[in-house]
Amino acid sequence: MTDDVDAVVRPDLAALDPVAMRDDHGDLRAEFVEAVSRAIAAEDAGSLRGLVSELHEADLGDLIRALDSDERVRLVELTGADFDFSALNEVDETVREEILEELEPETVAEGVRELDSDDAVELLQVLDEEDQEEILDKLPPSERDALERSLDYPENSAGRRMQTDFIAVPRDWTVGEAIDFMRETAELPDRFYEIYVVDGVNHWQGAVSLDRLLRSHRNVPLPELVDEDRRKVSVDDDQEEVARLFGKYNLVAAPVVDGQNRLVGVITIDDVVDVIEEEADEDLKALGGVTSDEELSDRVWTIARGRFNWLLVNLATAFLASSVLGLFEDQLQQMVALAVLAPIVASQGGNAATQTMTVAVRALATRELGPWNAVRVVMREALVGLVNGVAFALITGVAAYAWFKVPGLGLVIGLAMICNLIAGALGGILIPMALERMRADPAVASGTFVTTVTDVVGFFAFLGIATLWFGLK
Repeated sequence: MTDDVDAVVRPDLAALDPVAMRDDHGDLRAEFVEAVSRAIAAEDAGSLRGLVSELHEADLGDLIRALDSDERVRLVELTGADFDFSALNEVDETVREEILEELEPETVAEGVRELDSDDAVELLQVLDEEDQEEILDKLPPSERDALERSLDYPENSAGRRMQTDFIAVPRDWTVGEAIDFMRETAELPDRFYEIYVVDGVNHWQGAVSLDRLLRSHRNVPLPELVDEDRRKVSVDDDQEEVARLFGKYNLVAAPVVDGQNRLVGVITIDDVVDVIEEEADEDLKALGGVTSDEELSDRVWTIARGRFNWLLVNLATAFLASSVLGLFEDQLQQMVALAVLAPIVASQGGNAATQTMTVAVRALATRELGPWNAVRVVMREALVGLVNGVAFALITGVAAYAWFKVPGLGLVIGLAMICNLIAGALGGILIPMALERMRADPAVASGTFVTTVTDVVGFFAFLGIATLWFGLK
């Protein structure tokens, strides 16, 4: 069976050519995945290493996702030391946890030792404390202590995201001494953008960028190059605030200090890109009433349980909106057109509110919306609601009259449409702002309340105006 695997793989899909394993759309070729599956089934470690040992961690992550669950652990075991454990950070947390729990602690510990500290923390944090300790116990004391300190920081903090490998030099060094140190020291970070200057007890003194360092003469003292105003972050800062700092000041790296201003780590741009993707993913899911930790690989029961609570809240608010219809039961029986058209008013208001709410939630998250511009933005959204309300009042008014041939019905639905689109615009921005003020997540809770407002206002405005206009009782 090993020969069959080699025949499928070796000629054209060589692992040394990462392009060969993907099609024109950038997806993994089915032939490549099948070849890997055959090698796993045949326990052919040699062929399997030839296929995956040179893959980039992102490509290896895609391959892991494409394999069946029972093949993933065997992939790690058969490739042994050639397996890049950083690829596990490219897959869903559910998949990552399943693989780590099936592997021997010694195997995971060896893989963790090859990772940067930030990648190692990201890998281990999905496990419970007992499993973490079992793996950490297999590491040398110095490496174990560093990872334990990082894992002790709050989740989603800079301390969890930072890399503890960095270059710190004394303040009294010259450029030449710093360059010689970097040339002669074997264990340096794989990639770095600046060096940091510290005092005798590791207090952060400033940063020197590599471009400025390399353009200076060897005898120049480092204090002359130090940027003492360099932006830094605290270990307790929220990762979203750190990402915002990088975007605002165009940073590629930032030193991380503890409460005593001691340099303890560095955050780089690749970490921040991950944070931005995670936060955007979380906000998008929250707007849809989906828990932030839901993954495509989750089981049916896990997904159903996670979505149940918000569906239950939506059901309660739907009953509240429907109760408004009950107030006009007699009027609905007298004029069937009202029952047909009422959902149109409510739906259009809900759509307009969702547009406003999406913009408002994102503006709050990026700090573009605050007390200094709140009144102006609210007034702008109200005017947008009025303009669109008038436009759709004309459209729906003409359509309603053409449909039912009832004099005055077009005017009634037009007025209701104006009222509800204004209400939707105001609700779409005021509700997220109120939730933000109450320290609740606007992305999570806004949708349900905004929809309720537009349903209630839409039904009540349309049926109320119709009752007055037609004299219904």
